[in-house]
Amino acid sequence: MDKTVFKNILQILIILIFNSFLAQESPKKLVKATIINDTISKKDTIPAPKESLDAVVDYKADDIRRDVPKKMIYLNKNAQVKYQDIQIDADYISIDEDKNLIFARGKLDSLGKVFEWAQVNQAGKKYEVESFNYNTKTREAIAYNARTEESEGLIVADKTKKYNDSIFVMRHAEFTTDTYYIEKKDTRPDYHLLASYIKMQKGKESSTLIVGPAQMYIEDVPTPLILPFAILPFSSKRSAGILIPSFGEREDVGFFLNGIGYYQPIGEHFDLKVLADIYTKGSWTVRPEMNYLKKYRYSGNFSADIGSTVRGIKGLDNYSKTGTYRIAWRHTQDTKANPFLTFSASVDVTSQTFYNNTVNNNYILDQSVLRTQQNSTVTLTKRFLTLPVTITGTASYSQNFATGLSDLRLPQMNVAINQFYLFKSKTGVRTGLLENLTVNTGLNLSNFVSTEEGELFTDAMWDKLQTGIKNNIALGTNTTFAKYFTFSLGATIDNALTTKTLTKYYDPVQNIEVDQINKQIAGYSIFSTTASVQTQLYGQANFKKGSAIQAIRHMMTPSIGFTYSPDFGGEQFGYFRNFYNANGALTPYSIFDKGIVGSPTTGMVGALNYNIGNNIEMKVRSKSDSTGVKKMKIFESLNISGNYNFAAKTHPWSIISINGQSSFFDNKLSVNTSLTIDPYKILFAPGSDTGIRTEDFGSFSIQGFNVQLSYPLSSELFGEKKEYSKIYSQKGEIRNENYFFDDDNYAHFDQAWTLNVNANYQYSRNLTRTATKMASIGLDGSLKLTPYWNINGSTHYDMVTKELAYTRIGFSRDQRSFTITFNWVPFGQYKVYDFFIGIKANILSDALKYKDRSFTQPNAPF
Repeated sequence: MDKTVFKNILQILIILIFNSFLAQESPKKLVKATIINDTISKKDTIPAPKESLDAVVDYKADDIRRDVPKKMIYLNKNAQVKYQDIQIDADYISIDEDKNLIFARGKLDSLGKVFEWAQVNQAGKKYEVESFNYNTKTREAIAYNARTEESEGLIVADKTKKYNDSIFVMRHAEFTTDTYYIEKKDTRPDYHLLASYIKMQKGKESSTLIVGPAQMYIEDVPTPLILPFAILPFSSKRSAGILIPSFGEREDVGFFLNGIGYYQPIGEHFDLKVLADIYTKGSWTVRPEMNYLKKYRYSGNFSADIGSTVRGIKGLDNYSKTGTYRIAWRHTQDTKANPFLTFSASVDVTSQTFYNNTVNNNYILDQSVLRTQQNSTVTLTKRFLTLPVTITGTASYSQNFATGLSDLRLPQMNVAINQFYLFKSKTGVRTGLLENLTVNTGLNLSNFVSTEEGELFTDAMWDKLQTGIKNNIALGTNTTFAKYFTFSLGATIDNALTTKTLTKYYDPVQNIEVDQINKQIAGYSIFSTTASVQTQLYGQANFKKGSAIQAIRHMMTPSIGFTYSPDFGGEQFGYFRNFYNANGALTPYSIFDKGIVGSPTTGMVGALNYNIGNNIEMKVRSKSDSTGVKKMKIFESLNISGNYNFAAKTHPWSIISINGQSSFFDNKLSVNTSLTIDPYKILFAPGSDTGIRTEDFGSFSIQGFNVQLSYPLSSELFGEKKEYSKIYSQKGEIRNENYFFDDDNYAHFDQAWTLNVNANYQYSRNLTRTATKMASIGLDGSLKLTPYWNINGSTHYDMVTKELAYTRIGFSRDQRSFTITFNWVPFGQYKVYDFFIGIKANILSDALKYKDRSFTQPNAPF
């Protein structure tokens, strides 16, 4: 009996050991085996059930309780759960191992309300929730009162359901970009969009919000602004999309849509934006704009503004239709990209009446409408590593809105050779006139034409095109003698060649003087020489000790020189000719007049030149300076110049020019002056307004005077910054800004302000009986009324006509998430205003905005 029992037990043990061995070989299968004739045979295999969790759940907390029968784990206080790519931090977390559910909840207050949100971090993305359910098997989740940050915005939803890692659906959700609310500096946002449903699609590098009907709330007050739908892309990469316009109605242009368009990125370095303005009374504008950027190489912008302005009613006298255009191009090359080859462009070509005929009033507010001239330039510069040569190619276009003429230089090339010494130094230190002899030379090729707007690039323009070549050679040297004197010698040679010459004659039939342009190659060569001596003289006057002025120092730099050039108006040169004018008088003229290379000088010059430079400073007592003495500049420079021409047959003395520059009050007040004096007496015939210079020397009449003053004022110049904490005991905070309050509860803060004062006075006579006077005062400044209110403006007052010139007043207000601006031109020829309120955040700046502007026509009542 015992042997039988022992034998059966031994057989069972052998079966169990062998079965365990088979299980180790195939852990995913359970094997049933029976003994048949002392052998083991497999009857069938049963798949093992898959584990309910794909990864280990790590958890910790201050208090952990496990309910084994119910397969529940309860975590209290500072609870944390990590599973795969998700981490949950909360005050309370429960784990249901049977249903594969994780529940988390924030910290409760005494009333049972959550005051500290639970934190959920999945794949680097953070969420804040009141409560959170997560199914570890399906990876679905439901969150209540979840805060989700996306780029510049924040979404707070009553209920959020996560279907997978890419799709989230939110119910009764608020969206805002208020940074104060996002950073929890405020309990409620200053504005939000309330949507019934929001669907969020997340990608690897971007996400998109698809918003259903949404209503805008400002300070929790509903507004009439309702969006039927919205698609908000969040991405670090550029994406194409429609640009939302503003709309309105004006009497002169009708109903309008402004700024409707489309944005399209092109590759890695380009993007394109096309905007359009449409008006129901016929006006329209199309504005394409392309930006490009290649780091460390170049950047630029191309834009155009093409449109038609219609005013009045067709068929009536007030009807007008004007076509306008503007083409602009800016290109900048990085200085480190290629130092031997640089390219830059600043092109701005407009129609003659663009700035004062477009419906857009921005050109009035930025003062572009006051322009009288506009220049465009494209430049290509080539330098060489081994050659001392710089080649510059330029194309330029200059528009004069007053005359309607445009000057085109295309192309213009300059070849400049770097200055070099003609003779080598024997000792390594250059001394004497020969070793200091330098040569500067270059070649300039230019094609020039002055044409009207309608003739541009037509046969008429090409027929008037002039081509010219100029070469300039300048020789110069200097040396020092008698220790204190510098002696200089110089000579210049100008060579010119042109394709057009001038023939003048009087036409008795039409009774006019005719300028006939000939297609003829001609040239000239001229030269001049100079010699001068210069030194410096110092003088100082000292005053008694204790006086306010300690000393006055005067530095004088006198220079005297002689200039000689022959008379190139002689017949032997052939540069000048004569013709009989309408009065029968023989009148000389140059065949190079009105040409591109200029005209040779006429009349022999043997002139003694003089120039006296002055610098005057004084030392005054100063308590603010550590030395007790402070330097003040009376004149930074005061130059007097003129000449006496020994070869002149009449009026050998030239006009005397005096120019001065100085600054006062710690270089704040800048003063620039100029004065021209005629040493000869001027006589006026009875009834004539134009005078005649006589040979009577010594009258010294003022022919011109100009003075310009500029003084920038600011709050910093009138005392140090106040320490309000030491002055007022009460302190408060409004919108995260600190204020100090006095005993009457009035707030105090720094009111920064600036005011730039400019004054200009011009007096010009120029042989006329009555002088021309111009005097004006300009003001340009800003004032910070409060930390969030700012006023700025500019104006000019003409003291001669006693009228205000161009005046602009602007207001701006920082509304946390909003920006409010208002600009107004109340006086002058153009009277317009512009009002704007809009969201700061880029994601909504084009969608949520309001803009109102006047489209006042020139000289119309405001």
